[in-house]
Amino acid sequence: MSFNPFSRFLGQWSQDRPFTEFVAYWDELEAVVVRVYRQKMTPDEARSTFERVWPWLRQHYPAWEAELRPFWQQTKAAGQPTQSDPFQLLLDFDQPEGILDNWSAMQHLPAAREAINQYLRRA
Repeated sequence: MSFNPFSRFLGQWSQDRPFTEFVAYWDELEAVVVRVYRQKMTPDEARSTFERVWPWLRQHYPAWEAELRPFWQQTKAAGQPTQSDPFQLLLDFDQPEGILDNWSAMQHLPAAREAINQYLRRA
């Protein structure tokens, strides 16, 4: 289950175990992005999580892409309507070094989280 408190609250009634697993992996991605961006974790320290989480999400995200699209399209990133898929933007990193100084990634994390929470609310 999710480590994000609000997502965990919303998901407590969900019977959608595959989505719950997706959210748990997304939570790990989110935590790594924030910690590396804020330089609380080096890219080398993030590598083992990156190598485990990103491939799993890349493999499983297509199952949720169409479901999540209408939700992220209603969000904002950098104060503007979100124009591109925030999930894919973050999954496109090839290495944890790509997170360093990537303000766009940080601005799209809330859009992805809001899409997850809205999806959970409708369940």
